[in-house]
Amino acid sequence: MNRLMNSIVLVLVLVMVSGCGSKVENEEIFENGKITVYTSFYAMHDFANKIGGDKINLINLVPTGMEPHDWEPSPNDIVKLEKADVFIYNGAGMEHWVGKVLESVDSERLVVVETAKGLKLLEGIDDHEEDLKEKDDEELKYDPHVWLNPMLAKQQMEAIKEAFVLADPSNKEFYENNYTDYAEELDELFEEFTSTLSAFEHRDIIVAHQAYGYLCDAFDLNQIPIEGLNADAEPSPSRMAEIIEFAKEKDIKVIFFEEMVSPKVAETIAEEIGAQTAVLSPLEGLKEADIAAGKEYFSVMRENLEALKQALR
Repeated sequence: MNRLMNSIVLVLVLVMVSGCGSKVENEEIFENGKITVYTSFYAMHDFANKIGGDKINLINLVPTGMEPHDWEPSPNDIVKLEKADVFIYNGAGMEHWVGKVLESVDSERLVVVETAKGLKLLEGIDDHEEDLKEKDDEELKYDPHVWLNPMLAKQQMEAIKEAFVLADPSNKEFYENNYTDYAEELDELFEEFTSTLSAFEHRDIIVAHQAYGYLCDAFDLNQIPIEGLNADAEPSPSRMAEIIEFAKEKDIKVIFFEEMVSPKVAETIAEEIGAQTAVLSPLEGLKEADIAAGKEYFSVMRENLEALKQALR
């Protein structure tokens, strides 16, 4: 859906909520003494689950299997936030709707956590932006995918931990112990990526959209995005030709796509140059089958590492 139309719809939703919010059914009512936490999309949900464990009631706003960039809150979602204790979102333009929604929420107790706040953000690559359709200059200014750098993910988890301690001080030790454990695991993950990827001479990867800046910055890789920061944008014929020429010149053997987005463009390029396609997950969301299989941030990041190993050989 066009982002302008999304904004218009969101304004209408907020008007509906302000006028008849008390009539909207609130499905999640918890009376178990735990704090209620809402998250904006999968990565934030997984981090909150790791820190909060069984001490929190945790609800993710974006449904499982849905690409989060274009998701819009319903009137019911907005009313639920007024009943929550903590709301966790990424920021940096990832959730284009969050500002208007928070302006409409009337709650003195709600602790709001923008986990990317204070982090050094990477600006979007604009050397081919003229070739991308349906771009929004304000929303695409920075790359929001900070969680793909384990060290930045650690800072995001710390922000979540601090919010839980503020909202639920009686369980402070529990949250702090969980954070300490996962911070150590993030350090280990960072070292795994560093030691593994440093062995390869090739450093270029072709990816579906410009989601891997922090991953590449952390491990000295170079992403060549087919599309921009907007996962729904479509490359022009000239951009497609540019990618194909680069892939042939650099002898690229793998074109990466994402599990939540159509692989059609990546498959077209791969067919043209005789390459393979493979998934490189930005961890914006997981399918129900993957969650049921026990996949989460660390397992998917290690799958990403294995995919990078195969591509850089």
